[in-house]
Amino acid sequence: MSSTTSPIVRLEGVKKRFGATTALQAVSLTVARGEIVVLLGLSGSGKSTLLRHLDGLEAPTSGSVEVLGEQVTTLSGRRLRALRGDVGFIFQQFELVPSLTVLENVLTGALAGIRGPRLGLFGYSRARKLAALSHLDRVGLLDRAYQRADTLSGGQQQRVAIARALMQNPQVLLADEPVASLDPESSDQVMALIREIAADAGLTVICSLHQVDLAISWADRIVGLRHGRVVLDLPTAHLSKEQVMEIYGRVATTTAELHAVQDELLAAEVSR
Repeated sequence: MSSTTSPIVRLEGVKKRFGATTALQAVSLTVARGEIVVLLGLSGSGKSTLLRHLDGLEAPTSGSVEVLGEQVTTLSGRRLRALRGDVGFIFQQFELVPSLTVLENVLTGALAGIRGPRLGLFGYSRARKLAALSHLDRVGLLDRAYQRADTLSGGQQQRVAIARALMQNPQVLLADEPVASLDPESSDQVMALIREIAADAGLTVICSLHQVDLAISWADRIVGLRHGRVVLDLPTAHLSKEQVMEIYGRVATTTAELHAVQDELLAAEVSR
């Protein structure tokens, strides 16, 4: 396990190919413990692929992926399951079981630590049920615990998904376009909730988004991807919407160009 001063996530020269398509091109990135990072870019830019590398759902064609001091590509079986227990994942489409109650959906976040058959709520200990109810209270849905998941609004379902991820007691929280299916008001509420929970629990959050305004207002740092390359990596304190949109229109094809673009942005910020 890495020390608290070491990066909690480190990618070095990660390349990922799917047949003739290159999804990631020599991506190098570090994320500090407790940092909130947004991956920003158009569809197909490599955001989801990058996230899936961080809990072993994808393996790089070349390069290395380190999470919580572990080389993810070397893990399998019990060790990979243990890492995934420390990495929560929130998905765009919620991935809830519609016919189960809200409480049962949240409890599925604890499945990695349970052996033997599970017969509905009877398969979970009292301690786990209390923990699940506590997480539902945290996301403002305690009164919906015994309601079917498919009767909730989109924003409420995503809150259930957040509570489910918290059942793992993760150190890292990944979120893949968590508000893409939500209206602007619900999007703001969900992202504010994730940031609040991350601050309270000391979580490291890496989240992919499309929305520039939301990313700038929510993240500590923005990493821009285009065609599988990192074209921007700066704290949000040094970024405006106009600057981010300018980067969307430029492709940094080399590390030197990326650094030059970042120097331009920093110089522009200083001169303002």
